Amino acid sequence: MYELITVLGPTASGKTSLATALADELDAEIISADSRQVYKGMDIGTGKDVADYVVEGRQVPYHLIDICEAGEKYNVFEYQHDFHRAYSAIRSKDRIPVLCGGTGMYIESVLKGYKLLAVPENSRLREELKDKSLKELTEMLQAYKPLHNTTDSDSAKRAIRAIEIEEYTKRRAVDYHEFAPLNSLIIGMDIGREQRRQTISARLKSRLREGMIAEVQALLDNDIPPENLIYYGLEYKFITLYLIGEMSYNEMYDRLETAIHRFAKRQMTWFRGMERRGFRIHWLDCNLSAKDKIEIIKQLFFIGK
Repeated sequence: MYELITVLGPTASGKTSLATALADELDAEIISADSRQVYKGMDIGTGKDVADYVVEGRQVPYHLIDICEAGEKYNVFEYQHDFHRAYSAIRSKDRIPVLCGGTGMYIESVLKGYKLLAVPENSRLREELKDKSLKELTEMLQAYKPLHNTTDSDSAKRAIRAIEIEEYTKRRAVDYHEFAPLNSLIIGMDIGREQRRQTISARLKSRLREGMIAEVQALLDNDIPPENLIYYGLEYKFITLYLIGEMSYNEMYDRLETAIHRFAKRQMTWFRGMERRGFRIHWLDCNLSAKDKIEIIKQLFFIGK
């Protein structure tokens, strides 16, 4: 028996529009699984358009969007707890939760019931590692057995934090699951590589026209340190570097476009890895009509019940 529906896919695959149409059809509620849409004021760069959650004038309830201040650092441990609060609230109303997003680790953490710890900062370890190069830190990180998201090693700061987590975890035997795994119908948005690339490029141009640079400038003007925005990666990283004069507009655009394409590829790598780890993902052609997709999902979900 399915306990929820999950709609996942790479960036620019149409998962949010499908999830909202589905939630409207089923009188369900959406729980976002996007690691950056949790931040207030980071709207255009994260593709956070709350208007998407209105279907023919009807508001589709959503959760875990705009729950943190920009500049903070939110993590999968916090997400797991916030998800379960939202999930329990939705289930208490006899509604179906629809988990929707592209952050694979967030999705897998709640469906599988990851064992996670609140890891404190280790000042001594950070001092020992502060002068090491990114290459050295990456090699240290690869020595640990757990599989790491590639974003763990895209900056020295992230690599040090990942090593800090591994050092903390290996010294503590964690033999319990705080949250039980969840049985979800998982729907994947299947978009061809070339179509995905074209959609990503068109969307980037659109977001720049809509004021994405001004959005990042407003965050900087609100006294958020540049390094905090760079930490968020992609749009916020490259536009910040442009605004503080470390690269030209054309270099920013070219590097950002390339980074988004690589990010989408990494998302698909994660989802394929989920399948190897035992998750059944029902892939739907993104070019099917919303009506056809919803009918397929309804059949799968209610048969599963």
